[in-house]
Amino acid sequence: MSVPVTIYDTTLRDGTQGTGISFSTLDKIRVAERLDDFGVHYIEGGWPGSNPKDAAFFQEAAKRTWKKAKITAFGMTRRGKLKVEDDAQVQMLLDAQTPAVTIVGKTWPLHVTEVFQVSLEENLAMIADTVAYLKKHGREVLYDAEHFFDSFREDPEYSLKTVKAASDAGADLVVLCETNGGALPEWVEEVTKKVIAHLGKPVGIHTHNDGGVGVANSLAAIRAGACQVQGTINGYGERVGNCNLITVMPNLQLKMGIDLGIDLTRLRELSFFVDELANVPHDIRAPYVGLAAFTHKGGLHVHAVQKLARTYEHVDPSLVGNERIITISDMSGQSNVLMKAEAMGIPLVKGSPDVNKVLAEVKRLESEGYEFEAAEASFELLIRRQLGREIRSFDLIEYHTTHRHHPHNKVETTEATVKISVDGERVYTVDEGDGPVNALDRALRKALLPLFPQLGNVRLEDYKVRIIDSGTGTAAKTRVLIVSSDGNRTWGTVGVSTNVIDASWEALVDSLEYFLMKQD
Repeated sequence: MSVPVTIYDTTLRDGTQGTGISFSTLDKIRVAERLDDFGVHYIEGGWPGSNPKDAAFFQEAAKRTWKKAKITAFGMTRRGKLKVEDDAQVQMLLDAQTPAVTIVGKTWPLHVTEVFQVSLEENLAMIADTVAYLKKHGREVLYDAEHFFDSFREDPEYSLKTVKAASDAGADLVVLCETNGGALPEWVEEVTKKVIAHLGKPVGIHTHNDGGVGVANSLAAIRAGACQVQGTINGYGERVGNCNLITVMPNLQLKMGIDLGIDLTRLRELSFFVDELANVPHDIRAPYVGLAAFTHKGGLHVHAVQKLARTYEHVDPSLVGNERIITISDMSGQSNVLMKAEAMGIPLVKGSPDVNKVLAEVKRLESEGYEFEAAEASFELLIRRQLGREIRSFDLIEYHTTHRHHPHNKVETTEATVKISVDGERVYTVDEGDGPVNALDRALRKALLPLFPQLGNVRLEDYKVRIIDSGTGTAAKTRVLIVSSDGNRTWGTVGVSTNVIDASWEALVDSLEYFLMKQD
């Protein structure tokens, strides 16, 4: 008999134990609000009393009305040989005023005797006393059985006693924790079945990803009859991370047919939002939501996708808020060029000289080090140049940069001069900047702004430099990728040269040309 499955998010507690992950109190509130709006069932806000941010979060959370999610406080069983009502940590769980509380307890005899240094019987009492006390105070109680799968391998009898103690004391849900992340799905599924049979009711699953199978282990537990998956957004967590909810949710709903009551079309948006607040670069290869998840590069693949998308796509990208992307590279075929050009509003005919001309130029440039996958604006300009449809707003006559270094007073200045022609009229400007590229950018904009004031909205968002053929030393070619934005759209451009300033200039000019072309 199938049971409803709930999603328990611990990004704000377990996720923040990941290297480089940190949220302010405001960040935590914003993440919780987004998770609640998305439809997550439980949101673990942190460990009350462990740090000021968590304490502030629960104070703020108590003032708010939550649509669907139950805000949950996390703690542990009472300390050994201490009455539960005298344990300050347990009292803080009640003071957090959350409808649900999750407590973690020891399962593995190794941890009980060597880490907690209490008897096995006392550990069972610690579990039962804490669950019963929290239930008496009206809380929904989830019990996390730490290291359960490692413990069960060594001592199944005692492992079962620990979860039975929690269940008999009134725990609403026992959650089996694969804490070390080293178990495989077959073992997780087998053990989960045995626990469910022993308790006579479903359990939850909490996995880590140390063996690369955090999601697979959670799905295995669900197959065995588990009714809750605990994890984090984007798989944040200690060591290599927790079960990635962004991956497990679509697998449950789209692949296993389990209705979570969640609108997955906002999945990618949620993933990017949390990455942004955590200041973490988004994984372009993330399943379902990554930039590359539905990106097609090889010509044979593109040709097939053009006819029937599911030949190379396991789900419709729109179901998870993503989109199909056709990239252009030296692996491209006619289908890549046709689909990309059509998306840009430049319809071409298959087999025509125009298509062959564009394709040949792409392959030539890529052999020289150009990269158009992240430079869609440069690619559109390339097509228009090859077809004689380019709209040029200005022409370069020359540019020059000078860098002055004064070692005694530690002052550095960079100056750039730019000469351009606009409708046959020469414009000459000079400006300074932080380095040659910034100086050129400022000088070029200074020349263009009086004629094209709309350029005032354009900002350089990202600037990346990559050495292409490092074996040639200082004579190596350099590829520069620039990402620009006008506040509404972003676009990428590329430049390649043995001179990093030339490569930067090329990408910079393409960026401004592209923007002005779109205005026309």
